Amino acid sequence: MATLQPGKSGEGFDEQHPPSQELVSDCVHCGFCLPACPTYALTGEEMNSPRGRIYQIKLIGGGEAPLGAAAVSHFDACLGCMACVTECPSGVQYDKLIESVRPQIERNWTRSRSDRVFRRLIFGLFPYPRRLRLAAVIGSLYQRLRIHNVLARTGLLARLPARLRALEALMPDVRLRSALRRTPDRTPAASTARRTVGMVTGCVQQVFFAEVNEATVRVLTAEGCDIIAPRAQGCCGALSEHAGRAEEALARARRLIDTFEPLDVDTIVVNVAGCGSSLKEYGRLLADDADYRERAAAFSAKVRDVTELLAELAPVAPRHPVPARVAYHDACHLAHAQGVRNEPRAVLRSVPGLDLVDIPEADMCCGSAGIYNLVQPEAAEELGRRKADNIRTTSPEAVVTANPGCLLQIGRHLDRSLPLLHPVQIVDASIRGVRPW
Repeated sequence: MATLQPGKSGEGFDEQHPPSQELVSDCVHCGFCLPACPTYALTGEEMNSPRGRIYQIKLIGGGEAPLGAAAVSHFDACLGCMACVTECPSGVQYDKLIESVRPQIERNWTRSRSDRVFRRLIFGLFPYPRRLRLAAVIGSLYQRLRIHNVLARTGLLARLPARLRALEALMPDVRLRSALRRTPDRTPAASTARRTVGMVTGCVQQVFFAEVNEATVRVLTAEGCDIIAPRAQGCCGALSEHAGRAEEALARARRLIDTFEPLDVDTIVVNVAGCGSSLKEYGRLLADDADYRERAAAFSAKVRDVTELLAELAPVAPRHPVPARVAYHDACHLAHAQGVRNEPRAVLRSVPGLDLVDIPEADMCCGSAGIYNLVQPEAAEELGRRKADNIRTTSPEAVVTANPGCLLQIGRHLDRSLPLLHPVQIVDASIRGVRPW
């Protein structure tokens, strides 16, 4: 857990979009959320459950308790996986409650200096592809020189703070040639165009998972889509929003809308679950902005996860068999936040010969959750090991999931013993008639 220090003692939430007490009152304390909550599963502690956090929101919002160290630690421990939203029989909108709490913490609580520095490092790097490319060069040298082995052998690795150990362990295999490539601005459909699609290329995605973007372009053009991927696009703001950096997230959302709005596309496609969940919420996030309110809602209405778009389009490109047993992991921000469960499975099952299997405890988060596995490394490690153990019980030849954070987290805890792919990579391999790994 992060080291905390007192903030504004005795104060609660400020007047800038505090958590809705009306939404708080929707919770009837039935406890159906408890088995679905990863942090409750790990700790068994009531205040580390959605029900417990809602109770704390009620007390702080009603002036009965301050926004103090204990409450902040419980809110910080929440992964934001939204599994409780899926399970709740009363329709409690916990997602809106926790998302309104996080900016309150960032404005009204003073974190420890080390916590502030680490978070500045994260948000000074991940939303910037150019900086990530430089990091990729450094990472490639780190891997080629086998510095990890040196640090491990000398015992220096074990002495690093838990957060830095997590950052080192999650480093993907860096392919410099791939990391330095960029998605073309425009790629025409392979045959008669059926749709014009704007593509969000992502930040981490375009640098460390460029092969997923390349597969996305190949599959969609094969299915009759003209692809426009504007070079000027920046970060969508998802990481910032999920971490409570509200103004930063809104500024990034406005810039992305400004970039895509003149393109006159039919659909805006995204292949990152965490980004997609935020893009679909732009209308709500910018509801107070008179200049962007309607534009944001129009933008969000066009957003589709790539598996949603492929499920909508009647396939025109022939599929070749991919005879393999594949475990599918539901990314939380796809399954819970967006409610997209059937489409990825339908798309994968359209591939001849593919044996698709579900994972036990499918709704339990893997521990990635945006930057969670970096700022809460101990809890994330427990969840990652639990997910890896469940995957092994299915005896798959590969694991498939629709979020880069999940790919990194699961790969780490499977000791990179299995290929990990995005669903679109399986479809791409099937269309091209090649082995996906």
